[in-house]
Amino acid sequence: MAAGVISDASAAFLLSLVHDIVLGDLAAGMFKKDCTDLVRRIALFTHLLEEIRDFAASDHPHASSSSSSSSSSSSSSWSADLAVALQAAKRLLSAASAHHSVNSSDGAAKRISFQFQCVTWKLEKSLAKIPFDQFQISEEVQEQVALVRAQLRRATERYGSLNSRKVSNAISQLPEKERSDTNHEISAKLDSIPESCTTLGHAADKEPKILERVNSSSIPSEVCLSNEVDSKGQENLAAKGAEQTKKPDTLVIPVDFLCPISLELMRDPVIVATGQTYERSYIQRWIDCGNVTCPKTQQKLENLTLTPNYVLRSVINQWCAKHNIEQPSGLANGRLKKSNGSFCDVSGDMAAIQELVSKLSSRCLEERRAAVAEIRSLSKRSTDNRILIADTGAIPVLVNLLTTDDASIQEHAVTSILNLSIFENNKSLIMLAGAVPSIVQVLRAGSMEARENAAATLFSLSLADENKIIIGSSGAIPALVDLLQNGSNRGKKDAATALFNLCIYQGNKGRAVRAGIITALLKMLTDSRNCMVDEALTILSILASNHDAKAAIVKASTIPVLIDLLRTCLPRNKENAAAILLCLCKRDAENLACISRLGAAIPLTELTKSGTERAKRKATSLLEHLRKLQQL
Repeated sequence: MAAGVISDASAAFLLSLVHDIVLGDLAAGMFKKDCTDLVRRIALFTHLLEEIRDFAASDHPHASSSSSSSSSSSSSSWSADLAVALQAAKRLLSAASAHHSVNSSDGAAKRISFQFQCVTWKLEKSLAKIPFDQFQISEEVQEQVALVRAQLRRATERYGSLNSRKVSNAISQLPEKERSDTNHEISAKLDSIPESCTTLGHAADKEPKILERVNSSSIPSEVCLSNEVDSKGQENLAAKGAEQTKKPDTLVIPVDFLCPISLELMRDPVIVATGQTYERSYIQRWIDCGNVTCPKTQQKLENLTLTPNYVLRSVINQWCAKHNIEQPSGLANGRLKKSNGSFCDVSGDMAAIQELVSKLSSRCLEERRAAVAEIRSLSKRSTDNRILIADTGAIPVLVNLLTTDDASIQEHAVTSILNLSIFENNKSLIMLAGAVPSIVQVLRAGSMEARENAAATLFSLSLADENKIIIGSSGAIPALVDLLQNGSNRGKKDAATALFNLCIYQGNKGRAVRAGIITALLKMLTDSRNCMVDEALTILSILASNHDAKAAIVKASTIPVLIDLLRTCLPRNKENAAAILLCLCKRDAENLACISRLGAAIPLTELTKSGTERAKRKATSLLEHLRKLQQL
């Protein structure tokens, strides 16, 4: 069996986790429905894992060594993530079953409710990473998984709406002694590879134009979601949970290195106004939900400034290096590991790149210009160069050059960062270098080419879910909307791609609406050249489910334009127009009556006959709503 394909033993382990959860005792108190729903959804994993197990046990040509190098990291990533999520679900179900209070406002109940949101989110994300084609999953099971993912997404949103302004004690309030005595063990992965999102198209540097999805290996690790106690007697439950998950080779993470919200090892720790430290993406999400208190102390935050905790980050990095749990780049002792497992000597290339990087800080302007131009050229050529350039410490230096007054240096620097971000491991290095504010500044005030590549860089970085949150809170969205309205043709397309990807995160949809994106999109829809109708409709389709966006779309008189597009545009655009109209008209009699007056029934009927399969479903649903309206 090739390394790239999951073993039948791993699949059997995942199946055993599912069976343990399904056969376990359920809560009888206030979390009975939550537990029942979660178990029912996890039970639907069974057929999927059985097919993966059967595939792994057979001798398929897909499992040959020729494909192992390209699929090893993705296989280990999804299976490790799913194991983490299932173990977290198992512990959460135990904690919820042991909770006997009927008061939904007590701290323990709020904490458990918050953790249901975390677990459903983790389960949905782990399912999204499974490479169905690799395991020849049947269409029936794929449809079942799609249904489960949709249910988990809705559950995550529901918990989010319940918790966003109410969960003030969702984080552990254990005494410090109890917290320090709690073992946090790891057995799956520390840093997962960001999911490849469905996008409008890759808007990377025009050299290369298409983003390269580079697989990177990751080190197994997992932090227990919750071994917390919320009442007398639950200490035993926590101890039992730790004992069940403990393995001979587990490593205990120091409690001070764990984010109090996620209970995971921090990579970008920041300090809030109360002096507490959190992982940046998690505390930003907390703030985005409208919370103005410190999750751990419950004190009101005097300001929402997040200050990097450089000292703690350095200590964590040293600890990770000591225990060999950093994500490897494949570079060691001047030798680079190739995709076929062999090594090549790159010491000469490293020396040349190190000399170039040193010139980036030269006092001579022309020398700096020449060095950054050469870095840009090298970074576009190959993955090996991207690894070597990052390994020599070029990223922080390039980030510093983003704020230079020299337009040429700034343009080369932002394009170099774009090219480096194509290699997956470099994304986190760029984020940790604090690049986003400087990239946003380039996006606002740089040359047109620099602005284009700044937008493309933000798109590339936002492929990681946690980065969507950080980029959205940085002020990038108004700058992207401005580029969408006033940029070059390429700049508009790069801005559209970045905005689409950022708006996958719910908290960014409101930011986009407030930045005036609806007006910009409507202008694109009515442009006689029709050059960006596809992009505008795709962004509107993801915004239309948001309450503020829906109101803004209607207020901008977009409905008549959408109905016209049902009659005249290409099949894919008709599909998106119908999907947006359905979002606007569901449970909204006023909008439904509006499309009825505008004669939408005729193009919708035509769409049910000649549209794409998705368009037919949307049109049929809209016509059914119209018939019900007429019967009232």
